[in-house]
Amino acid sequence: MSLPRINLVVVGHKDHGKSTLIGRLLYDSDAIPEMRLQEIREELREAGKEFKFAYILDSLEEERTGGLTIDIMQTPFRSEK
Repeated sequence: MSLPRINLVVVGHKDHGKSTLIGRLLYDSDAIPEMRLQEIREELREAGKEFKFAYILDSLEEERTGGLTIDIMQTPFRSEK
């Protein structure tokens, strides 16, 4: 059985948890490969930062160092829930 396709858009004010929400959703649905999660954890450890779900979405250097998601992204994931 094929799952229905749902398009989700998250909007909100700056620093209100949009990237954290999406990062958590991707994490909880196992949409992020374990190898990528290990890379993220290592990058954060080297930078002396703690793991945050928003960091899953941050790919630009400015985003990682500034703690603010700048770019938009499109990420597919599947869930039986």
